Amino acid sequence: MININEVSETNEMIEKENLDVRTITMGISLLDCIDSDLGKVKKNIYDKIYKYAKDLVKTGKDIEKEFGIPIVNKRISVTPIALVGAAACKTPSDFASLAVVLDDVAKAVGVNFIGGFSALVSKGMTPADEMLIKSIPEALSKTDRVCSSINLGSTKTGINMDAVKLMGEIIKETAEYTKERDSLGCAKLVVFCNAPDDNPFMAGAFHGVTEFDCIINVGVSGPGVVKTALEKVRGKNFEILCETIKKTAFKVTRVGQLVAKEASERLGVPFGIVDLSLAPTPAIGDSVADILCEIGLEYAGAPGTTAALALLNDQVKKGGVMASSYVGGLSGAFIPVSEDQGMINAVEAGALTLEKLEAMTCVCSVGLDMIAIPGATKATTISGIIADELAIGMVNQKTTAVRIIPVIGKEVGDNVEFGGLLGHAPIMPVNNFSCDDFINRGGRIPAPIHSFKN
Repeated sequence: MININEVSETNEMIEKENLDVRTITMGISLLDCIDSDLGKVKKNIYDKIYKYAKDLVKTGKDIEKEFGIPIVNKRISVTPIALVGAAACKTPSDFASLAVVLDDVAKAVGVNFIGGFSALVSKGMTPADEMLIKSIPEALSKTDRVCSSINLGSTKTGINMDAVKLMGEIIKETAEYTKERDSLGCAKLVVFCNAPDDNPFMAGAFHGVTEFDCIINVGVSGPGVVKTALEKVRGKNFEILCETIKKTAFKVTRVGQLVAKEASERLGVPFGIVDLSLAPTPAIGDSVADILCEIGLEYAGAPGTTAALALLNDQVKKGGVMASSYVGGLSGAFIPVSEDQGMINAVEAGALTLEKLEAMTCVCSVGLDMIAIPGATKATTISGIIADELAIGMVNQKTTAVRIIPVIGKEVGDNVEFGGLLGHAPIMPVNNFSCDDFINRGGRIPAPIHSFKN
């Protein structure tokens, strides 16, 4: 049983160490909204989301007030819209009009983001999938709260290189469509390998087709809490270091479990998972990079960084799974550059490069996240970066992702300000040697041999 005494133990973490529940995300199935009439689909989508989510924000605020636990975001994820709109949408603009409906209902219920403007194309693309992907630049330029994610590969199916090539072009086009806002649309667009069905974190959240009709998933966060705990064992051996991280992750996850259960009961919606990822913010002291420095590095990116991150990620998971029976989503450590002041400092000091970040993604939860690059970067170069990252996920049987932002008009040495939780970032250099012939081959990279386990 979880009781108020356990929450009381975390008061100092909340008040002084940036502990929060990063998000309550309500997942809603839209499969029963499908119709061949586009107008009916729009009405069905709006009505169903509003019906389930109208009290989500109020419930989150009530829990915050009652337990004294900050809940930073209240969000919604929905069934991949490529599936929902397939029967009714005949053009990319039709799909973009569905994004506008999602944005309207998100504003009506008061959530800060709604995810699921998505397609799952790890093996191939249907006409609807391709139309949705081609609608992304228009959709993200016309909306404020819609997030888009595309799953391009998996360990079981390989990597859809046709879709990888297309997404390089779409990311560039999205950057152009939103260039007046420093290409902000790309901050709401992520591509995956092995995307999970129950991820509560944006921009990658969507409601998987194997889920309940409606469900509550919670994402917790506590980089500041872990760093403070490690300060007390500075200089101690790895056994003590690991035990400290595990114990801290346990306490943080218990807070998330409490909030998830409360939200589930009050909304009358089944509880799904707790995602125990260490998700940083631009706030000072709320940084995964700072944890790596506390472990013993001068900067994130120094020799030993990948090993330190592997240790951190593993111990967070070991501590978290003891605190909740249903740990899911991504769960581990995020390393988004623009959202982590320690990562920004490391880039500016010359300690952290795109190539080192790629190596770090082999052992963390996600991948290349919130990385700003020169706006003149070619689409094929972006596709090559995506292919590299997806290959890491495919071969290692883990989730990897890319959320990269070619900021139109910016060059290496410039900085870009996205605002809020999205933070700010230095423009990072990219290897500009050509991969055009590789990307233009077309087809699919086959699944690795160890994928055959039947």
